[in-house]
Amino acid sequence: MSALVLPPSLPVVETFGPTVQGEGPSAGRLSLFLRLGGCNLRCTWCDTPYSWDAKRFDLRKEITRVPVVDLAEWAAAHPHALVVITGGETLLHQKTDGWRSWMAVLRHTTRRVEVETNGTIVPQPVTLGVPRLTFNISPKLANAGDDEDRRIVPEALAALAELSHRDRARFKFVATGPDDLEEIAALVERFHIPPHAVWVMPEGTTAERTIDVARSLAEHVIGQNWNLSMRQHVLLWPGERNR
Repeated sequence: MSALVLPPSLPVVETFGPTVQGEGPSAGRLSLFLRLGGCNLRCTWCDTPYSWDAKRFDLRKEITRVPVVDLAEWAAAHPHALVVITGGETLLHQKTDGWRSWMAVLRHTTRRVEVETNGTIVPQPVTLGVPRLTFNISPKLANAGDDEDRRIVPEALAALAELSHRDRARFKFVATGPDDLEEIAALVERFHIPPHAVWVMPEGTTAERTIDVARSLAEHVIGQNWNLSMRQHVLLWPGERNR
């Protein structure tokens, strides 16, 4: 008897949308979100721990293997929306059949695609081969709680910074206040990230906290010729999943 061959699939935490992209240069844009499970970091302020934290969540319930053909049908039903692939850490899945199949689907679409990543993994040709795909990189600062050698991977950040010079990558740093900006500036200088590709975003899971931190950052960010990103989903739907 031949072995059962299962169709390519991905470990999906949730799909949702149409909604709006809440962060970065595409904030406000009509979007679909595909959230994948698993992460290689353990940020203390993570707002989606249910995608990776087995100590607090039953990941067997949170993460489901979804065939890529089903994801393709879901995306096709909303042809005007940006597709955002988020996590967890998305690029952990680059070497899987499911990822390769999903990238093959996206290569044949005219829509824009954004891959959100923490900047610790080098993008592979299978991902880079999607023509309208860009990367939203969020390198973690000391405020996230992980050791520097885990959250800062020079090879990966150098490769992603090079993509930012070709408008295929943007860097989004989560800041808890002005004290974090010196650390951001050091990374920008070290990896030669162009100022137009730098976005600073306030940490916060409530509208009040997000606005307060943003106010403390705004003038400093402008003075560095960087960009300031709010968190529109937090302002509009604080604490709600699938928004």
